[in-house]
Amino acid sequence: MLDIDNLPSTIGIYLFKNKDRVLYVGKSINIKVRVKSHIKNAELNQKEALIIQKSDHVEYLITDSEFSALLLESQLINKYQPKYNLILKDDKTPLYIKITIKDRYPKVFVVRKENNKQSIYFGPFSSRKNTEIILRQIRKIIPFCTDKKISNKSCFYSKVGLCNPCPNIIEKTSDNKLLIKHYQKNIRLLIKLLKGETNEVKKQWQKELIIHNNKKAYEKAIIYRDRLIMLERLTTLHFQNDIIEGKINQSLKVNEALYDLQKILITYYTEINILNRIECYDISTWMQNSTTASQVVMTDGYVDKKQYRRFKINNQKLQSDVERLHEVMRRRLRQNWPKPDLFIIDGGRPQIDTIKLILDELKLKIPLIGIAKRPDRIIIGKKTVSQSGLFSYPTLFFKNNRPGFNLIRQLRDEAHRFAKKYHLLLRNKMML
Repeated sequence: MLDIDNLPSTIGIYLFKNKDRVLYVGKSINIKVRVKSHIKNAELNQKEALIIQKSDHVEYLITDSEFSALLLESQLINKYQPKYNLILKDDKTPLYIKITIKDRYPKVFVVRKENNKQSIYFGPFSSRKNTEIILRQIRKIIPFCTDKKISNKSCFYSKVGLCNPCPNIIEKTSDNKLLIKHYQKNIRLLIKLLKGETNEVKKQWQKELIIHNNKKAYEKAIIYRDRLIMLERLTTLHFQNDIIEGKINQSLKVNEALYDLQKILITYYTEINILNRIECYDISTWMQNSTTASQVVMTDGYVDKKQYRRFKINNQKLQSDVERLHEVMRRRLRQNWPKPDLFIIDGGRPQIDTIKLILDELKLKIPLIGIAKRPDRIIIGKKTVSQSGLFSYPTLFFKNNRPGFNLIRQLRDEAHRFAKKYHLLLRNKMML
């Protein structure tokens, strides 16, 4: 019988082993819960049963984020070639991230297993979606090229800042030594991130930020500030089987996050017994035109896209997102839709204030929280007495590995994506 009582309930890697032999490597935002799910699944799944039967103990490695865990998982699978990692993937050839480091302008590709001895490879990764998410998110921070050949025109991605400097442009520039160095520096940073050296990259950018601030070169400082913010977001991303995916086999992970969220809120909302329905709202604005809002819904632990709603702001004279949110919430509460167990608002105290006024006016006792940015933090929509003796909305800060906190952040990000999608649709119509 495997001893799992001492396993941690945190992000990291777990290894099913028989003596010194690694049989299976996995990652999870909650190692203990994930290992328990393997044991439970072994009752129904023959492949899972083999892992449990052949293993005599489980080891673990704690990481600071799921991004780090995903990279470490691929490194350990590559190192140990665990038997059951290969069996559980139904013999599909695994995916690798390939960087053509011998080229003058190293390119980045997702490939099946190969080795041309002219490139560096990272992996294996079991999911194409995860691999593409990793590259897509890193590319927003560290631009790189994916074109196979140099051409006479700048590539599409250079126009949206994802290939910068673009090798096609570098080749057409007469004095291009600095541009070549810039591109090659980007590739070195990319390699560091894929090796899991995230903290080293952070320190380098923090140093650059301080230098440019001291020189009062604020435009350059903002670039590094934004990179650090995006890198922070990258290290808090959730990958395959996460809450937004709505996979059937995610129930243990989602239940853990919902239970943790309930624990966070129960101090302030003692009436929260269950979180069957959660609604999250976001406003998207462009030059005060085509202002839109979104409502995303989680039902019984699953993102319920059939329940999503989008709002075009009727009163375009409204001057602030707080006023627009007020209009949206009034319209929502006039509808004969199920009332949620929790409202989540993208915003801080001003947004909370305006929603509280509506809920109080309608005599609705629905728990309400806001999620404010930079850094991400939760604002509880119920005033309590602070240490100074004044009534105020409590503000809660959490580490990035807190499941309930990450659930709120994911729903906020999903609401933002949905609002922006509708916003862009309306904006494009205006431009036609």
